[in-house]
Amino acid sequence: MKIKNIIATCSLVMFASCSEDFMEPDSISTFDNNYIYSNVDDARNGVNAAYSYFNQDAFRSRLSNNMTGNTDIEHSSGWGSQSDRYQIWNLDANPANRDLDIVWSNAYKAIRDANISIEGIKNSGKLNSSDSTERGTFYQLLGEAYTLRAYWYSMLSFYFGDVPYVVDAPVAGADFFLPKTHRNTILSGEIQNLIEIEEHMKWSEQTRFGIEQVNREYTLGMIARLALQRGGYYLTPELTMVRDADYLEYYRIAKTYAAKLMSLKDRELPKDFRQIFLDQVKFQQPSENGEILFEVPFSLNSGDVGWNIGITVEGGPTSSHDFGSGNNYMAMPPSYYLSFDSDDLRRDITCGLYKINVNFEKEFVDRPLNISQGKWSRADLTNPPGASSAKSTGINWPMMRYADVILMFSEAENELNGPTMEAQNALRRVRERAFDQSTWTEDVDQYLASVSTSKEAFFEAIVDERAWEFGGEMIRKYELIRWGIYSEKMRETVETLKNLADDAYNGTTQYPDYMYWKIDENGEFVILNPDRKIVPPDDSWTRVSFLLELHDDDLTYKEWVTRDWANHIDEGPMPGVARYIFPIPTIAIENSQGTLKNDGYAFK
Repeated sequence: MKIKNIIATCSLVMFASCSEDFMEPDSISTFDNNYIYSNVDDARNGVNAAYSYFNQDAFRSRLSNNMTGNTDIEHSSGWGSQSDRYQIWNLDANPANRDLDIVWSNAYKAIRDANISIEGIKNSGKLNSSDSTERGTFYQLLGEAYTLRAYWYSMLSFYFGDVPYVVDAPVAGADFFLPKTHRNTILSGEIQNLIEIEEHMKWSEQTRFGIEQVNREYTLGMIARLALQRGGYYLTPELTMVRDADYLEYYRIAKTYAAKLMSLKDRELPKDFRQIFLDQVKFQQPSENGEILFEVPFSLNSGDVGWNIGITVEGGPTSSHDFGSGNNYMAMPPSYYLSFDSDDLRRDITCGLYKINVNFEKEFVDRPLNISQGKWSRADLTNPPGASSAKSTGINWPMMRYADVILMFSEAENELNGPTMEAQNALRRVRERAFDQSTWTEDVDQYLASVSTSKEAFFEAIVDERAWEFGGEMIRKYELIRWGIYSEKMRETVETLKNLADDAYNGTTQYPDYMYWKIDENGEFVILNPDRKIVPPDDSWTRVSFLLELHDDDLTYKEWVTRDWANHIDEGPMPGVARYIFPIPTIAIENSQGTLKNDGYAFK
């Protein structure tokens, strides 16, 4: 069952209230701060303040999913609107964009509260307590605060580039108008903090809230993830993608700390891929050493998983079921769906080709544009939230899985030493889980042999494997950025979609121009030809247009095929470069008293 989680207790911390200036807090009493960090319970509540921003729109609907498109595996359409989210999807947001302001301000509030906790814990004397339990608890709390702060700086760096680096708790008279610090300086500092604290932290089974609480596993994984970000490519104000000369040092850090977790706390990948995500919908905590290292613990009246991401469920007051309404803002392009091997067990879990109608019946999605993230469905909730319900499903959001750590190790090892057996065996672990053992000879052994001929070939295999493994988990954008291939993959996606449309229209496709589906005698939704063109054996199957839907008689291709990724390829300010960096929000510029400005990046 769902435990009483950290976020639900955050309202107890009064000093975490919002303020207009992102770096200048409400008045904070030194006496109050000293008291809060003088005992375990109040210190716990103090650190909880930094968790509370996961429960704001900045994270629960923006950073977790809405703002992470468009990519080669997840995308959204809707350029008839000039609303905030469409500006972001189009990589052309203006400084007055409200979503950017929400993310910026909440990130710095979370950082502020983490800094307050870090200083309070360090000054408390509890890290030197003679009571080993108390000492261990305070070290764990310190590690949580550092890890949460590192997450928000990672996101700020991805979305805004160079930003102010605030590492001190706010005090009266301090300089709140800090200039920008280079993103890699920030990432280096945050990585070092996590390296110094991780050995003092607790494993998930040693903590009160398990994987709903930042733990040592997640912090080790975050060191690897941040190191790959630090060692990866980034966009300069001159609109060039570069990476620093010391990048291999950070690949070594990524390998070291991924390997450390794999050595100290290895675990088998669960055989049932679907169960990983069903456990989240069912509010089931996995057993010790499970797949998910940390997930955001939404309370039962919060969270947008199953509302704006997941299987489409048509509800409302006239529906025949009580599961409410849910949709997906980010769909899976058909090019991604068809990239899966036909034997890959992840495909039909990741890509939802059905929706649930008001009669609580499954039917084919409206169009190939509406393939949803199939990993979550509000229709699987144990307790239906009501016919008119929509948001606030309470379904947790995965922040990192163990498969991610294994693949980060494989990637780092390949970058440092090529496709060694260590790199291959790590990739093997993930692929073996993805296929039935009866096909391992072809889908694992032969596949690995074919992609291990060179460092470059193995890197491409990592790029592909991460797409197939993490589809719908909305981390692809960050990976394409750090690999320096964001625009390249967008171009490849558009060209693939065009080719699929041409072949379907010309009658030369091997893939399904139409799909045929029905509900079988067991009440199951079944597709006759999920990945090939076919003539149905009888008329019991319902025909729906699939790849033919990509063709348009007037435009040649449906408009979204050529439009949705346009600014990621040739129609942005620098052809061939996806300008993923956004302007600092207007209110932050105004409040900086001239310290900050939106220079570079061809901002208007």
